[in-house]
Amino acid sequence: MFNTIINSFWIAFQILIGYNLALPIVLFVLHTVIPKRKISKKDNNKPEADYAIIVTAYEQTHTLPPVIDSLLKLQYSNFLIYIVADKCDVSNLKFADERVIVLRPPETLASNTRSHFYAINNFKRAHDRLTIIDSDNLVEPDYLLQLNVCFDAGFVAVQGERKAKNMDTTYACIDAARDIYYHFYDGKILFEVGSSATLAGSGMAFTVKLYRECLEHLDVTGAGFDKVLQKEIITRKHRIAFTDKAIVYDEKTSQSDQLVKQRARWINTWFKYFVFGFQIIWMGISRFNWNQFLFGFILLRPPLFIFLILSLILMGINVFICPFVALLWLIGFALFVVGFFMALLLSPTDKRIYQALSGIPKFIFFQVLSLLKARNANKHSVATQHFHDKKIDEIKE
Repeated sequence: MFNTIINSFWIAFQILIGYNLALPIVLFVLHTVIPKRKISKKDNNKPEADYAIIVTAYEQTHTLPPVIDSLLKLQYSNFLIYIVADKCDVSNLKFADERVIVLRPPETLASNTRSHFYAINNFKRAHDRLTIIDSDNLVEPDYLLQLNVCFDAGFVAVQGERKAKNMDTTYACIDAARDIYYHFYDGKILFEVGSSATLAGSGMAFTVKLYRECLEHLDVTGAGFDKVLQKEIITRKHRIAFTDKAIVYDEKTSQSDQLVKQRARWINTWFKYFVFGFQIIWMGISRFNWNQFLFGFILLRPPLFIFLILSLILMGINVFICPFVALLWLIGFALFVVGFFMALLLSPTDKRIYQALSGIPKFIFFQVLSLLKARNANKHSVATQHFHDKKIDEIKE
């Protein structure tokens, strides 16, 4: 009896890890056979929706001027920009354009959602929609116009595509490759097979009503507010749309210590919130809801490097106890590699990213270091330190 329980647990654990290797290919196959819903462009006679653009900054403000400059070049007229400068010196934050509102909370908030709601509670008017932009992001001029295409089709939550702003180091290039992989499968493909795109922390937009409904009753601290938000949205049976035409440029991690601290927070977030996956899968089963069912499996997936390392260990163990299962693991690895390169090849991928892929083992090593620091990650810092723009400023000087 005891051996049966152990064997059942061993098989279940291998399946729980192993399905992640084949999932990208499975999603891609579904994507090729499931009819796609076309999203039509809006009626040009319809009045422009009113957007609040929330830009959050914590401790650092040196990256804000180019962000605001980028936003002010939007091909759109009906928006206001709210900068929430949490624990920042705002004496140098002077903007001539009246559409830019600088907010300096009297007390440290140290939370994305607290900053968002500080902006919401200080809105100058009743906006229809809000979009969240990080303090290191840049946007394409048609960013809001492309978001509108999804909103006007009936969606209440939209995730745009985040592209790399900098690819100055091997780490930044591999980080960019990771983003391409996730946007392709967790964004474009997942949405097109009838589920929802995962939220990426910025470059995302919502109706103000939905955002308040999902998070106003919660106090989410530390990293991972997007995990809580997407769970609340999916629970309400909404789908999160994805558009690769609403483009935000995001600064990639360029230094090893920056990588370790950032990934430690992300890993901490996964361990904190992965249980949402089980809850949403059950909702999908009990409600016959395909969106919830499939999205739940995505939430259960560990960070890439964790399930790849675990898969390698499990394959090695099976070499000695069950060579046939070891062969299945090898096939699984082959499927994952094919799926990974499909994402790169079917997306506009800079040649520097391909050249940097040989650095993946070192990149994974630093993520293992992140895993060791994950437990107390949110105690060390609540925001990623940005070096890229500082480096540019130093060069100019």
